[in-house]
Amino acid sequence: MGRHPRRDLLAGLTVAIVALPLALGFGISSGLGAAAGLATAVVAGALAAAFGGSALQVSGPTGAMTVVLVPIMHAHGASGVLTVGVLAGVLLLGLALARAGRFMTLVPAPVVEGFTLGIACVIGLQQVPAALGVPTPEGDKVLAVAWEAVLAFAARPDWAALAVSVTVAAVMLVGGRWRPSVPFSLLAVAAATIVAELGSLPVARIGNLPAGLPAPSLGFLDVPALPSLIAPAIAVAALAALESLLSAAVADGMTVNHKHDPDRELFGQGLANLVAPLFGGVPATGAIARTAVNVRAGAASRLASVAHAVILGVIVFTAAGLVARIPLAALAGVLLATAVRMVEVGSVRAMLRSTRSDGVVLALTAVATLALDLVAAVILGLIVAGALALRAIAGNVRLDPVPLHPDLPGDHDAQEHALLAEHIVAYRLDGPLFFAAAHRFLLELSEVADVSVVILRMSRVTTIDASGALVLGDAITRLERRGVTVLVSGIRDDHHRPLHAHGVIARLDEAGQVFASTPEAIAAARHRLRESGILPPEPDTAPSQPEPAG
Repeated sequence: MGRHPRRDLLAGLTVAIVALPLALGFGISSGLGAAAGLATAVVAGALAAAFGGSALQVSGPTGAMTVVLVPIMHAHGASGVLTVGVLAGVLLLGLALARAGRFMTLVPAPVVEGFTLGIACVIGLQQVPAALGVPTPEGDKVLAVAWEAVLAFAARPDWAALAVSVTVAAVMLVGGRWRPSVPFSLLAVAAATIVAELGSLPVARIGNLPAGLPAPSLGFLDVPALPSLIAPAIAVAALAALESLLSAAVADGMTVNHKHDPDRELFGQGLANLVAPLFGGVPATGAIARTAVNVRAGAASRLASVAHAVILGVIVFTAAGLVARIPLAALAGVLLATAVRMVEVGSVRAMLRSTRSDGVVLALTAVATLALDLVAAVILGLIVAGALALRAIAGNVRLDPVPLHPDLPGDHDAQEHALLAEHIVAYRLDGPLFFAAAHRFLLELSEVADVSVVILRMSRVTTIDASGALVLGDAITRLERRGVTVLVSGIRDDHHRPLHAHGVIARLDEAGQVFASTPEAIAAARHRLRESGILPPEPDTAPSQPEPAG
């Protein structure tokens, strides 16, 4: 399956160690229990790894999906959640057959960032009852549930549970900064379990787990309830598609040569969600954190993701008794730390500083995620981002007279051919560089071949937002990884702010690769190529002197 099986197996073991407490925690948070989380990680993880469109993706239960499942659990019970999983799997397979994967690239970066921020807040609030050692109050509004839990704790404090959850979260956050490669989540949970057992701490445990996966069954299917579950299934399928493709894109960005197939990824996730409920598993998605761990651990093929699922399956069959003794407060601490680490403070700050529109979209999506539901938040963010983008485009529309030069086409062609012969190619970015337009031509830009210098002419860029700046930075990075020097010319004054906010231009500016005009950039490109020996030195144009007599 891979050219580096030993490295893949080691990466799979590393991911399994990280995934175990998360699978248990997200299973409990969903309302179906720890066994459901493990079944999801094993069954969905293996199927999505084998049939998905990314060789590096790791799938399983996630915090974002848990947030969607909680209200479904309250309204329809466990059978409703499992039925929604099957329906969502069918919908994802339909999206794959309709080749809808390519449209996911149109989601703007501020919507994704606000969505992630909102999810992190919801996950953190969901852990408050377990972290405080109180029964989870009734309700599906996380703010209200968390507040009721705080009041219950104030009436009858449980300091043991609070100490366990805070300690586990602190160990993960501090240890992760000190030694990122060490699985502090598993170490902290193991230590908390040992202390709770030796000290007979009065904290709630996970409880009995089945020693293996249940036999596949469709006994949960309630046919009369199907019409009322279609809307939740659409929400789950939309979230699974969005999060999985975002996670696969993150994996692509962490490597040089890997590129996922979005439609095949939707197929793999659809198959995983169709089958996992038959074994009692909750709906699954690609998991960004576990995928990142997989890439950093050196995974090179699907074998690593499949190995992660197999190792978790072995744990289910051989260590169910030990897992049952884990305190719920310890898993709450794991998820609290996970929620904190989901928020990239620098990225959020850059997005807020980029443009006012990006800041509005980010904040609105985050608040809507917290107050409404995830799919409604994404839809609201898309509508607002689209409206603001259209307004920006309308404000930049101009009719400028263009002087006609009869000799321009011939001269222009000759100049471009001369530059190409010198291993230099110039691209003029014309129009709006925003979320809907950025991917279309900048992904083509990153495929440029057989040149040494690329000049990006940006004087005619009318609009640039955070998504455009990020994709531009990605295209520049990909070119530089292949040894291509990138020069930029003609950046308008009002475009420096978003480009500098995301660090796209600062590095090039320091290296002297940003120019006010294209002729200056062309001269600098020729100078660089002459210094590197790719172009011959400039001919000496000084008049020759006569040789002295004699």
